[in-house]
Amino acid sequence: VQLQACGGGLVQAGGFLRLSCVASGLSFRNYDMGWFRQTPGKEREFVARISWSGSATYYYYSDSVLGRFTITGDDAKTTVYLEMNNLKPEDTAVYYCAAGSTSELVMISPHYWGQGTLLTVSS
Repeated sequence: VQLQACGGGLVQAGGFLRLSCVASGLSFRNYDMGWFRQTPGKEREFVARISWSGSATYYYYSDSVLGRFTITGDDAKTTVYLEMNNLKPEDTAVYYCAAGSTSELVMISPHYWGQGTLLTVSS
């Protein structure tokens, strides 16, 4: 299993950026997929999660990004995206994608982690 994250970079406050995470080696919809972030000296924190049950899709967000970030999934590309709008300096972090069961992602202990991608938001 591989989770390949990309899309980080330097953006000004108020700007937009989209992160991508390509998943390979797993049955895409059989796992919850999520984004987490971490800054130096702090614990990794939850950002957003997407899960599927039959034809339904569920979305979950941390309070700090609700209304600004959107998580989506593309079955055909086995890719999860994180669209980030109205970025703030406090969004600066290394962002990680992850896959696992619902409980694993809720506990921030997913079965699979991708490598991080750095987002820097300048004020």
